[in-house]
Amino acid sequence: MTTTTLLHLDSSTGAGDSVSRALTARFAAAWRARHGTAGRHRHRDLAADPVPVVRAAYESLGRRAGARGALPPDAVAALVEGAGEEREWALTRPLVEELRAADTLLLGAPMYNFTVSAGLKAWIDRVTFPGVLHDPGTGEALLRDTRVVVVATRGGGYGPGTPREHCDFQVPYLRAHFGNLGVAAENLHVVVAELTRAADDPALAGLRPLAARSLADAGARLDALAAAG
Repeated sequence: MTTTTLLHLDSSTGAGDSVSRALTARFAAAWRARHGTAGRHRHRDLAADPVPVVRAAYESLGRRAGARGALPPDAVAALVEGAGEEREWALTRPLVEELRAADTLLLGAPMYNFTVSAGLKAWIDRVTFPGVLHDPGTGEALLRDTRVVVVATRGGGYGPGTPREHCDFQVPYLRAHFGNLGVAAENLHVVVAELTRAADDPALAGLRPLAARSLADAGARLDALAAAG
């Protein structure tokens, strides 16, 4: 039996009222139901168990590794110099290997101050280590066939044509980042739920029907993506 792996990351600092967590949980439940015992679901909570931000030793090791091109994790380990680099690579390697092993990456990415959360950014900085996400033999991106499902939530409206469209540094950033890592365009799925604060923000009260529609559409799209693979 062929196994498939879902790496499920949540980054919202909210608990029971988190829309992004509810939506990623919905996808994960449908994915598990579809794959049964052939599916491996790995969940990481970047808010409850934050990834440490990178330090100077990460950069020094990264520069040395990057000068050698694409490298497997074992080859990076052989380049480590000193306790600082050893610590940084010990923090980084498990996250890199976890990502490399995933067939599907499910990412809960709420908007904080027009962009992604600090917890998610710390994870991105860790896993984007020079060379380790490319094949040493061919140079091809190891994530080219990885399916990435981004659940992007935001309290207001930032879609095309809205007054705050220019303030969206969340979705464009994530699209650019995963595209740069080599994820194929057809494998990158961004599901957006907007106006999530309409229920509790009086200034958005008149937009509650739009908020409900956006949430319902996001849920339906996630159901379809989970059913597809």
